[in-house]
Amino acid sequence: MLPIHGSGHTIFMGIQAFSDYTSTDHDQLVWKFINEHRAALASCLDGMSEQEARAQLVPSKTTLLGLVKHAIFVERVWFEEAPTGFSREELGLEATPDESFELTDEDTISSVSERYRHALEVSAAAVEGKTGKDIFRGNRRGTMSLAWIQLHLLRELAQHCGHAEILREQIIAARNN
Repeated sequence: MLPIHGSGHTIFMGIQAFSDYTSTDHDQLVWKFINEHRAALASCLDGMSEQEARAQLVPSKTTLLGLVKHAIFVERVWFEEAPTGFSREELGLEATPDESFELTDEDTISSVSERYRHALEVSAAAVEGKTGKDIFRGNRRGTMSLAWIQLHLLRELAQHCGHAEILREQIIAARNN
């Protein structure tokens, strides 16, 4: 995985690693943590073959490629559905999170990575100029603050980064056997 510690180096899509540990700007810090987790999740595919990225090593649908594909769904739910009120169907999204892990023949490391980059660009545009105090009214759960969305997204990304790290360990260990 790409290193995410240190200062001044790019880790993914121009995201810089932390260099200011004294910042008190809460919104800036939350976005920094979210972006580092986004980068870490995206990098789980680095050095993997297509077969390894699709390897189903646990009983669930969780695979490395499926985790990144699911992250696209997550970004689109929080930064396309929630701000606009368009339904998942209108946005062309899977109806449930579980369905978003399902891989098709067209899903490759390259195609999923590119779609993730695009989803992150759309997400960035959706929150441009907004703070955690802004309210999104379009999610099917109801009205919620951007602060709630940020923390939920951070929790979910952290969880999936942990899943990805364990799957990568298993894949790399299998290479060595």
